[in-house]
Amino acid sequence: MKLRRRAFLRLATGTAALPALSRVATAQAYPSRPVRVIVPFAPGGVTDVMARLVAGKLSEQMNRPFYVENVVGGSGNMGMAQAAKAPADGYTILTAFSSYVINPSLFDQVSFDPVKDFDPLSLAVTSTTVIVVNPAVQAKTINELVALVRASPGKFSYASAGTGTTSHLAGEQLRLAFELDIVHVPFSGGAPAMAAVVAGHTPIGMGNPVVAVPLIRDGQIRPLAVTSKERTQTMPDVPTMTEGGYQEIAGDSFVGFVVPAGTPKDIIGLLNREIVRTIAAPDMRERLATLGCEPVGSTPEEFGQRIRLESVTWAKVIKAANIRPQ
Repeated sequence: MKLRRRAFLRLATGTAALPALSRVATAQAYPSRPVRVIVPFAPGGVTDVMARLVAGKLSEQMNRPFYVENVVGGSGNMGMAQAAKAPADGYTILTAFSSYVINPSLFDQVSFDPVKDFDPLSLAVTSTTVIVVNPAVQAKTINELVALVRASPGKFSYASAGTGTTSHLAGEQLRLAFELDIVHVPFSGGAPAMAAVVAGHTPIGMGNPVVAVPLIRDGQIRPLAVTSKERTQTMPDVPTMTEGGYQEIAGDSFVGFVVPAGTPKDIIGLLNREIVRTIAAPDMRERLATLGCEPVGSTPEEFGQRIRLESVTWAKVIKAANIRPQ
């Protein structure tokens, strides 16, 4: 009986240990081949640059190629849908921009769910939206701007990088919160939007720091506030909307990384650690500053919480402002 009991215990212990051994083996074997990093936009933008910076670092750190593939179409929807349908084995990573949580509410139908179809890896960086005006506008603070717009209904307009972008949604947050009679003028990107503010064609603008900061330094536009919760390293002298007394106007864009839902937890943990390590590297942080990005490097749980929160927040703004894609 004792021999049988020992044999049973050995068998039971070995069986119980199999899942743990399997997880260790998976982590040790990964990656055994190149890993695809999908960018759902054309080359050259901040999302693409971030993906290439991180992929390059991961290739060095994990001794396997991490290569970027641009899957363009449908305002990012095509690439995100393709990533959602990929095998959940760690060999497909999606570079998620803010449109990842905006598009499901902006478009009538998308073939992916940002919460159900993906598992988060890490929030890599954030980037604020800066509210700027042409120097001819008689407003030095956000409070003065709100008062000025209220005093002249229908006279003012604001420029954004395009319909449904974070800069547009930030402008709509402002308009809705204070019931301002102000016109939205969408452009085909941040640079033409800021050019319109410089020229005075559109007196107010919602801009990305990469485009806005050089113009601010040259005195061509005046910054009034940023929408992030804290002041940014690229514009430390510009107050937040919260400092101006507008706590409800808060939000910034982000770039993070996700994988198809069901990817093994040990692979998610490994990728998270390597991405966080990448973002923390001194040379990476210097490069991010030139892109107007604030380094983060979060846990999967923290990024997942942000995805769920922003999905709800932007859905409310899109519905209240009746925003439709153009």
